Amino acid sequence: MTKAPPTDSTRDDQILPLTRWLARLIVPVLFLGFLLLYIWPDNTEEMFAWTIRPRMTPLLMGAGYLGGAYFFLRSALAKKWHHIAVGLLPVTTFASSMTLATILHWDRFNHTHPAFFVWAVLYAITPFLVFYAWWENRKRDTGLSDPGDPILPLAARWIMAVFGFVILATGILLFLFPSLMIDIWPWTLSPLTARVGGGWFALPGVLWLGIAQDHRWQAARIGLESQALSLVLILLGVVRAWADFDQANPLTWIFIGGMTLLLLIIVVVYGWLEFGRRR
Repeated sequence: MTKAPPTDSTRDDQILPLTRWLARLIVPVLFLGFLLLYIWPDNTEEMFAWTIRPRMTPLLMGAGYLGGAYFFLRSALAKKWHHIAVGLLPVTTFASSMTLATILHWDRFNHTHPAFFVWAVLYAITPFLVFYAWWENRKRDTGLSDPGDPILPLAARWIMAVFGFVILATGILLFLFPSLMIDIWPWTLSPLTARVGGGWFALPGVLWLGIAQDHRWQAARIGLESQALSLVLILLGVVRAWADFDQANPLTWIFIGGMTLLLLIIVVVYGWLEFGRRR
């Protein structure tokens, strides 16, 4: 076990009831988003808060929603705060970007659709609730590793930091300079979907940077599991929406190669450290 500064009675690494209840409430909403966008990506005009074209964008979003549902389900069931702590600031970043994208492109939404009311309420309150849950619960972290928990190697943390920076930078460019990114992106984007896509890139970028700052494997484990699930679905989505891609665009192959590489990194790190922990 690693040493930590002296702790007081509040540093028990417990998950506050507020955090658990918030996770329970978010799971069904995210799972519904997965169903609407990933199972029926061609029906967003009738079933979602706004019409999304082409189908690769709703597939990307749906993959992220299922990964998020998995993370919050595990958060509701987790035993210790540090097992899930790294995921809440990325969610806050993502939800905040959805709020701003909604405000900036208000006219693009179907204001009479029930899905829009769910979307609007969700992203009006989620950034504040998730950040507040993180802020209150962070005081519980002891800084200690679980007994027998392996250390995330420094080399792996540096790799995650580099990839996290690249992913976050991509998300920032999509959000701040949508016109520039629309011109070079592998599939067709609108200003709204560019900014929404920026949020989906910012989330894993902040997550990987957060993981790189913590040496405890259990602090990274659930976050990486949710990311692996999303990446698998994104790659399957590429197959489903292959006609949407400009195969002459080098970014098509960079996108596919990057998603594949991220998944391979997670698989290698996960397999290595889980084997070490169980041994």
